Amino acid sequence: MKKKLGLLTRLKVCFVALGIVACTTQSKELAEKDSSSKVFEPNWESIKSNYSDPEWFNDQKFGIFIHWGAYSVPAFGSEWYPRQMYMDTATFSAQLNPGETGPNKVFLHHKKQWGDQKEFGYKDFIPMFKGENFDANEWIDVFKAAGARYVIPVADHHDGFAMYKSNTTRWNAYDMGPKRDVLGELFKAGRAKGMIMGTSSHFAFNWSFYNKKDHFDTVDPEYADLYSSKGKDLTEPVSDKFKQRWWERTKDVLDNYQPDIFWLDFYVDIPDFEEMRPKLAAYYYNKGLEWGKEVVLQDKNFSHEAFPEGTVIYDLERGKLPGIRKLPWQTDTSIGKNSWSYVTNWKSKTTNELVDDLVDIVSKNGNLLLNVGPKSDGTIPEDQKAILLEIGEWLNTNGEAIYETEYWKTFGEGPTEVAKGHHSEGNNKGMSAEDIRFTTKEGKLYAIAMDWPESGEIRIKTLAKGAEYAPEKIGDVQLLGSEEDLVWEQTEEGLIVMLPKEKVGDFAHTLAISI
Repeated sequence: MKKKLGLLTRLKVCFVALGIVACTTQSKELAEKDSSSKVFEPNWESIKSNYSDPEWFNDQKFGIFIHWGAYSVPAFGSEWYPRQMYMDTATFSAQLNPGETGPNKVFLHHKKQWGDQKEFGYKDFIPMFKGENFDANEWIDVFKAAGARYVIPVADHHDGFAMYKSNTTRWNAYDMGPKRDVLGELFKAGRAKGMIMGTSSHFAFNWSFYNKKDHFDTVDPEYADLYSSKGKDLTEPVSDKFKQRWWERTKDVLDNYQPDIFWLDFYVDIPDFEEMRPKLAAYYYNKGLEWGKEVVLQDKNFSHEAFPEGTVIYDLERGKLPGIRKLPWQTDTSIGKNSWSYVTNWKSKTTNELVDDLVDIVSKNGNLLLNVGPKSDGTIPEDQKAILLEIGEWLNTNGEAIYETEYWKTFGEGPTEVAKGHHSEGNNKGMSAEDIRFTTKEGKLYAIAMDWPESGEIRIKTLAKGAEYAPEKIGDVQLLGSEEDLVWEQTEEGLIVMLPKEKVGDFAHTLAISI
């Protein structure tokens, strides 16, 4: 059902990076290739003809995103604090469209709390960003307990401050702020504990991120390597010098950390970066061959097909798909409703919402990348940690219906429709007991009800006798997490299953059906 690769003979490959010994399951063909070979040329024809989506990624289903940086110090607004603190007359969108006129609330907050933006700019938060309680092993232990299989810490955000030991910018966490190689420590801890490790780059938008006016420190040439060399003209095209800087920073991360996954934010999709996209894809995929592993490049194709379909793993920000996508894909979203980075008024989604999202996404052949926002001192807030551990408890019981599963003939049934596209999650309603999602693995069909029915009965219409997708024979039905024998019957109205009298678990409930 799901897309199968031509490279199916697997073996374990170990590699060393940053003093880290890591082992991943890779194709024999990849490992045997001459490390000097360059299969991918920097054009889409070459990439399309040589690329297949790595099957290992689709099997993992659940990962953790981490937004942590100097923007966590003011802990106000969101990770866009460094942009909005300079928005004094209007708030411009990422596409540079003027929105609400007048000073942004972050601008006013900063001026009141920290002082004039000429005297106290974003750069001045960096010495305050200590991360004194950061413990990479502790973070990874929490993520493992949450049931995550891969971790993607942000390497470069829009603000221009690198969260790794950089060879291309002085504005990095090893030389300033925490004075630690945050990315390197997480990679070492994660790989030692069996995690797949990736990272993300949002740096392209640094070009247009900061508002440039004479009464801000953003125009000071001394800080142009943080605030970008762009002038005051909002519409100024991305310069060749900046694109080269972006390329050098990108290679710095890829070459020195050898990420299994490399996640790109939206600005790489704009026309100014057109020639850089196939260059990056070819470089990274060839590096994967050199390292002896299949790597994953992710992009949003935010406003158009910047990366042709089938050349990267498609990623949806804060959104889902209404149906099955036969090519692997991913939703990235945050535990926080109102921010990706830690803020003092952080508003968390419920565990129930997030488990339902995971189930819905996996039933449609996707993965969920769930973001956490640590405090500036390096601690994961207790409310976020509690949610992660509750997801982990649910996966301990129901994980066989999630990990390494495939999408079925149909993703599910039920009355609740799912909004489509980027930033659409706010339009979604909560799921009900009538909303059921399907996955399959090794001769079993998993039917996951999003709530416990008050009647104590689950009725699956899709599995009615004679229905389009119904199997001819059902061997057995079990409720994961329960040892009780269930009473069930397949009728012309559906597969009718009587649940135990006592509710099992607090979130979505999985029926394992032998077919």
